[in-house]
Amino acid sequence: MMPGTHIDSLVELALAPDRQRQRIVELLRGVSIELSSREHGSEQLCRGFLAPGTPVYVNFAPDDSYHAVVDTVARLKRAGFCPVPHVAARYLTGLTQLDDFLARSAGAGVDRVLVIAGDLDRPAGPFHSSLELIETGLLRKHGIRTVGIAGYPEGHPKIATATLDAALSAKLRLLLGDGIAPYIVTQFCFDAAPIVGWLARMRTAGIGVPVRAGLAGPASIATLAKFAMRCGIGNSLLALVGGQTSIARLLVESGPEKVIRALAAADPVDVDIAGLHLFTFGGLVRTGKWLRALGDGDPTTPNNRVRIEGGTV
Repeated sequence: MMPGTHIDSLVELALAPDRQRQRIVELLRGVSIELSSREHGSEQLCRGFLAPGTPVYVNFAPDDSYHAVVDTVARLKRAGFCPVPHVAARYLTGLTQLDDFLARSAGAGVDRVLVIAGDLDRPAGPFHSSLELIETGLLRKHGIRTVGIAGYPEGHPKIATATLDAALSAKLRLLLGDGIAPYIVTQFCFDAAPIVGWLARMRTAGIGVPVRAGLAGPASIATLAKFAMRCGIGNSLLALVGGQTSIARLLVESGPEKVIRALAAADPVDVDIAGLHLFTFGGLVRTGKWLRALGDGDPTTPNNRVRIEGGTV
């Protein structure tokens, strides 16, 4: 990381105008994070920077076992957090496996999940989409009361926008009909404009469910670009990489401070985001240090300074 670059961004958050700073506090107060079931001891690491009851999402990768996801969820629950397992439709072999996954999750104290399709080109079983998974009725059977679904401010590389919109509406109708409270977690973005524009379009279309804005936790620009390319994120990637041409610049650590400032500057009536969702990309410790540098979710201190590792800047 180049000296001062990342710290300067943190300081700018704390020195924002009063109204904007208060909105930053509100957004960070509702933060949730996402981690991998392969990050052993993650529940202990989370205790160092997250308040009890914070939603912690457990990613379900194509080569992961859902048993490992449930084990991680159980440890997070015992540690006092609100675990939210990903349920990836394309990774499951059928109804029996889905039923077992949800039964084990419920047994670990889970009543909230994030339902996604998953990015396998060829599904492992009969489920091609998260909509088909919701249609089984097994979420309600296992006492799942709240379900997150994916939102795509920058679109999807393989699915047309009209198709995404129709599927989103259908999923919301099904969940509400089953007595389940739905909400949306967006793909991660490196620019506020796609989030603001997409949210305005959703609200105009009459979709009023809570939205959590997905942001990338701090990582090198090269790492962020790699994940962005894998997920098909285009326009806001340019905002991240713009001008970063040399290898040295690509190694600079980048955090979501710029996007947070822009979201906080918007009218909260127009940009009614329920909170932020941080993708850690395997960098749980780095994300934890970043949050601690913001004063455990509050970037303000009595002197309007950011606390950095026991000191102030």
